[in-house]
Amino acid sequence: MIINLAYIIACVFFILGIKKLSKPATAGQGNFLSALGMLIAVVAVFFENYVVQSWNSSDWLQNGYAWCFAAIAIGSVIGAIWSKKVKMTGMPELVALYNGFGGLASALVAFSQFYNNPLGNSVIASTAIGITILIGALAFTGSMLAWGKLSEKITGRAIVFKGQNFINMLLLLAAICAIVIYAVPGIDFQLKFYSILALSGISLIFGIMFVLPIGGGDMPVVISLLNSLTGLAVAAAGFIISNTVLIVSGCLVGASGTILTLIMCKAMNRSIGNLLFSGFGSVKVSAKKGSGAEPKAISTEDAFMILESARSVVIVPGYGMAVAQAQHAVKELSEHLESNGAEVNYAIHPVAGRMPGHMNVLLAEADVPYEQLKTMDEMNPIMATQDVAIVIGANDVVNPAAENDNSSPIYGMPIIKAYECKTVFVLKRGKGHGFSGIENDLFTMPNTLMIYGDAKATISTLAGEFKAE
Repeated sequence: MIINLAYIIACVFFILGIKKLSKPATAGQGNFLSALGMLIAVVAVFFENYVVQSWNSSDWLQNGYAWCFAAIAIGSVIGAIWSKKVKMTGMPELVALYNGFGGLASALVAFSQFYNNPLGNSVIASTAIGITILIGALAFTGSMLAWGKLSEKITGRAIVFKGQNFINMLLLLAAICAIVIYAVPGIDFQLKFYSILALSGISLIFGIMFVLPIGGGDMPVVISLLNSLTGLAVAAAGFIISNTVLIVSGCLVGASGTILTLIMCKAMNRSIGNLLFSGFGSVKVSAKKGSGAEPKAISTEDAFMILESARSVVIVPGYGMAVAQAQHAVKELSEHLESNGAEVNYAIHPVAGRMPGHMNVLLAEADVPYEQLKTMDEMNPIMATQDVAIVIGANDVVNPAAENDNSSPIYGMPIIKAYECKTVFVLKRGKGHGFSGIENDLFTMPNTLMIYGDAKATISTLAGEFKAE
């Protein structure tokens, strides 16, 4: 009774934590409540009846709890150090790694249930074990590959080859067959064992094949989808071991990840079917030839003169802002612009950055007022009235090719219409392409001025000009 009450309290904390995470002002409380709920759930497990009964054993290595406490201690230390040292630019990679480890843990729980009772599981339980291994292993290798692409340890481009979808379909069918062989009663242990091994290997390969055709620019959607898959694996693992808190928390993660994936697909004008089966994010070669125009560069001194007379400014952040750690400098510049009489807003695209909500987290870290963070739908209708748009390291989310070049891989994706502003400043480190490798027509438009160099240094210089005035 007390254990079930503890699980209910933990689940309530999870729900409250997710609710509070929806706003930057309460996100810290949300993290704390969620962590507290997990602590309660972990402690409660050690007071389950079957666990308490095994405490009588004097051999802690034999009953396994010494290993459990050691793992908790080591994991806590690693988590604390990692969270302190990781930079905001590395947050997407960290999320991918955490997500992958969650999938792997679920698959290992399922495999341990098979190992402990290889022939005694019911058809339903055996099916749940197979599904958990499939989803958990897929999420693990898929997340590891996503981490490699995000950290640029491997190419961020989509990797597509002939017959790829056919191979993926064969892998999925083979995994289903392995689950059926394991779940059917009366089959001897050796065949069940080989079917589980085959399922594990197929699932690991399937995870890699699943993420290979995803272009780096589409990683926010992929991370969200893999997160939902990990949630489903956790829920299935909870069903296997009859743990309520795992089922509830897994369903929460799976449902929220699925909803976020659908929202982001809508923001990119793509269907979930396109994401799963159509080489989502693959970069096609555009048949459209460029105009031959060169981007026009401008100095920070000249940019200051334009900003000084601006009455409305919209800032469009992208991953470049995260790389430069420029969010605090951007906040300082915004304050100077407001003191000079300008209205300042931030236009946030749903897939800006490398993970869902990446820009919101960065700007919240700099204490940017939440009411200044506007969605794409809120800002686009008034873009033409804005005096200046400052694009900081964004590429695809402001690329007009999404609207006027049907040969572009991002054609049809809703964008922030920065090109409609009277003047556009684009802050870039150099003249290279963005992470997805797609050329941006915005850079050569008549009203666009490029400011090359480190974004933080550029913004700080502009803020210094205002301070000197």
